[in-house]
Amino acid sequence: MTESESHVTIHMAASLDGFIARCDGRVDWMETADEFADGERMDPAFVADFLAGIDCYVMGSRTYETALAFETRGFGWAYGAKPVFVLTHRTLARTRDTVSFHAGDLGEFVRERLRPAFRNIWFVGGGEVAGECLRRGLADAVRYSILPIVLGDGLKFFGALDRDVPLHLAEVKAYTNGIVALRYAVRNAGS
Repeated sequence: MTESESHVTIHMAASLDGFIARCDGRVDWMETADEFADGERMDPAFVADFLAGIDCYVMGSRTYETALAFETRGFGWAYGAKPVFVLTHRTLARTRDTVSFHAGDLGEFVRERLRPAFRNIWFVGGGEVAGECLRRGLADAVRYSILPIVLGDGLKFFGALDRDVPLHLAEVKAYTNGIVALRYAVRNAGS
């Protein structure tokens, strides 16, 4: 598969003010009780089909630990049987065969390992990971699911960037639970 046949998406659920977790890493605020009557329903069949189109997930170590904590609390493993690549320099528990760890250069990893093997690559967690992906011009799209809450402080969606990253708004959807989903194309992807 060529690089142009693959697609890298950064996806994050965050508060309206752009935080992906509280300062201590908790994401207890992600359960929304909001109702928006004019929103679209998240049809389970549509969600299942959508997720089936994702070929692999990439995340930072803290996101991986959060996913493991959700699983321990009975919420299941959100990534199914898809390959999950965890970016870390730490030694972490490998709880399933589909999880791999990577500690090398991110650009090389995406260009030489992920893009040739996977068509639809999703970066799903970590502000530092998302920022690094944008800084290096590795992302083709950004999906931002805005939850109906303002936290005021916490871990930012993106780590610090050293330049502007121009985007093009490609899609907006509002859902009955008050979440607004934005999809942007990264204008300078691959540069």
